[in-house]
Amino acid sequence: MNVLVYLIPISLILGGLALVGFFWALKTRQFDDPDGDSQRILTKDYDDKPKP
Repeated sequence: MNVLVYLIPISLILGGLALVGFFWALKTRQFDDPDGDSQRILTKDYDDKPKP
């Protein structure tokens, strides 16, 4: 049972770090896909130089 004294704070710290990382990714717009990049790569006219 003494191991819980260490595991609970460690898990809370790691969960907090994951939450901070998620909000950082949202703030820096990592999840935006305005040009449909995921669909453009599937087409036959795919080029290696995307439009700016």
